[in-house]
Amino acid sequence: MQNGNGWNAVFWCCHDQPRVLSRFGDDKNYPKESAKMLATTIHMLRGTPYIYQGEEIGMTNAYFIDIYQYRDVESLNAYQILKDKGVLEKEIYQILLTKSRDNARTPMQWNDQAYAGFSDVESWIEPIYNYKDINVEKNLEDQDSVFYYYQKLIQLRKQYQVISLGTYEPLLSDHPTLYAYKRQYQDQAIIVYNHFYGDQTTSISIDATQYDILLSNVNRQTLENEMMLKPYESLVLIKK
Repeated sequence: MQNGNGWNAVFWCCHDQPRVLSRFGDDKNYPKESAKMLATTIHMLRGTPYIYQGEEIGMTNAYFIDIYQYRDVESLNAYQILKDKGVLEKEIYQILLTKSRDNARTPMQWNDQAYAGFSDVESWIEPIYNYKDINVEKNLEDQDSVFYYYQKLIQLRKQYQVISLGTYEPLLSDHPTLYAYKRQYQDQAIIVYNHFYGDQTTSISIDATQYDILLSNVNRQTLENEMMLKPYESLVLIKK
């Protein structure tokens, strides 16, 4: 894409895919950290990032526990086909939990009121059980929320041309837990580290005299030449 001067559409989610926070993050133990890390991963890339409804407040998979909660015809058919093949019901539900398109089709969670503030009456598909904790109002009340972090990412893309126009160079391509890359435009350069796991044993080596912290999803304040990354940490460095 870069060599041919092409332009990417950069996205994680759509109406046909489960929620990225539940797929590639940890929505139970590190919901904020992993939601912010996943957002950083694509917003620092070359191309146009897309945000799917609810992604900006940290919405998760539906975690439905009864087939009657599902509406997607593909999910309903899969349930019956697998059941007819003798697959245990608990295994079928596990498959639907991770793969059903309904995971991304639940109502937008606006507040902790009835029906998540999406409607005054029962909706076609019910809100996720966690809507009282994950909703727009809660995000707006918390200055460290996923929503405000998305705003910061958008602001940085507008502020620094290296993010919107810079070249892309992969770094540490063989690393088992990190997705890292460098962006460069004229005299600007940034390095982006995204830690995709919850372990606390991943370290990076940098020249701390050459870079400043542009963005951290875990509020890291200082740089060292050798650093241990926190679970689901994103770290964006900008060349001095």
